[in-house]
Amino acid sequence: MPTSPEQKPAEKENLHPRNLHRQGYDFDQLIKTTPQLRAFVKLNKYDAASINFSDPEAVKALNKALLKQFYGINYWDIPAGYLCPPIPGRADYIHYMADLLGVANNGTIPTGDQIKVLDIGTGANCVYPLIGNSVYGWQFVGTDVDALAISSANKIIAENPRIKNNIVCRLQTNTADVFKRVIKAGEVFDLTICNPPFHASWQEAQAGTNRKWDNLNNMKSPKAVLNFGGKNNELWCAGGEAAFIRRMTDQSALFAKSVFWFSTLVSKKDTLAGVYKGLRNVAAADVKTISMSQGQKVSRIVAWTFLNEAEQTEWKNRHWHK
Repeated sequence: MPTSPEQKPAEKENLHPRNLHRQGYDFDQLIKTTPQLRAFVKLNKYDAASINFSDPEAVKALNKALLKQFYGINYWDIPAGYLCPPIPGRADYIHYMADLLGVANNGTIPTGDQIKVLDIGTGANCVYPLIGNSVYGWQFVGTDVDALAISSANKIIAENPRIKNNIVCRLQTNTADVFKRVIKAGEVFDLTICNPPFHASWQEAQAGTNRKWDNLNNMKSPKAVLNFGGKNNELWCAGGEAAFIRRMTDQSALFAKSVFWFSTLVSKKDTLAGVYKGLRNVAAADVKTISMSQGQKVSRIVAWTFLNEAEQTEWKNRHWHK
């Protein structure tokens, strides 16, 4: 479905300044990159080209096109029912963490394979490592408790030769653990990132899905597709994001000198007080909160480090300035 010049979407100024998706979606160009997207592109009520964002297959086709056009990922797919994440929001997290490393590096973002990033809950989609490696050249380790998700991520890596030496995935064999079992003895990471399970129960996840349908269609979905895909461990865990992040902050203290910056997304503002309390309890040396927004959704990143200034300088000299 062609778009005329006057239909070009307005710039998404709430996205990070380096986000490649600030100009919205150029469906003409995306269809050239990925012809199978054409079947899902229609005129919306504003007579502009778009897709049905409540259709998981349409969102998956859009993601394939975006990852190919902007990040050089020629193969990308996920098993049916797995989370199909919005690419612009995922890119924002990566860019804000790059800024955080840049602050510690006299304003210059460190790039290349000397930067090691641990993605907790990488999922079947492996999107954070794909974006971070493509844009900044960082190396990634992705972890997940779901063996099928790890298998899917490994297939994506294997089918894209340019990245296969820069991203590895590890199965977390204990759902109670976050960093234990996946950080090996003597291993160090410059960043850890995480998009934790948001909901506290399946029922809460289902209610969230119905609200999304209301926003998109002003109607309930006859099928109520959960979050446009998403297995249980991707969408909810006992206690929701507050409990998951509490385990993360507690375990981060065990690896205090193995990681420069730990971080996590925090979707619910009400979760923040507990996160800050947990970080005080483990005596984090510094805590940063970074606000993000995509459309009507507002979230934030909380990042923390156990390294004091002298230790941070030593880290940079040892790992970044070889």
